[in-house]
Amino acid sequence: MKASTSLNTLSLRHFGIGIATMLIMASRANAHHAMDGQTPVTFAQGFMSGLAHPVIGLDHLMYLLIAAVLAFTLNGVARYLVPMLFVIATLGGTVFHIGAGNIPFVETLVALSVLVAGIIAFAKKSPAALVLAVVFVVSGIFHGYAYGEAIIGAETGTLLAYLIGFAMIQYLIIAGGIRALELITARSEGLQSLVTKLSSAVAILSGSIFVVLSMA
Repeated sequence: MKASTSLNTLSLRHFGIGIATMLIMASRANAHHAMDGQTPVTFAQGFMSGLAHPVIGLDHLMYLLIAAVLAFTLNGVARYLVPMLFVIATLGGTVFHIGAGNIPFVETLVALSVLVAGIIAFAKKSPAALVLAVVFVVSGIFHGYAYGEAIIGAETGTLLAYLIGFAMIQYLIIAGGIRALELITARSEGLQSLVTKLSSAVAILSGSIFVVLSMA
């Protein structure tokens, strides 16, 4: 029993160090857009910018990670299908922005989405698939609208590449997180519970910080 507890504690400690390191690296990278603040011009630039944006944006990355935790609570194919609604909604949010739509205080809304997702994940009762779908769609629109700022003025081909890039990377991160939790659960359900709680706490803390910074 003591050996098992020590193993879980050590694994959790390594997980926490990994999360902290990732957040620090992402925070430093967040100050630099993939295209150095310039609008992508070519298809390749659009694609690379799309791949990079959800990763170097700390608030977006944190949401993707906690979205994986939330999606993991679902059963069957819903575990992998429901997160697709978030990705689709981000595409819609970006197109809405490009079409001159307006969502005021979007950075604060994105920050709130991280905070709310963390609170939901931290709760003892898992959300129903329909509830989670609504949360993903609403959050996705906010995140997608924020993504749109980096591609305004780009040609159609470049815009398409950008959309493909960030859609791919977002789903890969979420699906990868789900799979990681499945592997952890197969080894130890207790460890999976600890990882989930830690991830939720990080999301709540970082979401709160994002909200404050967005209103500063």
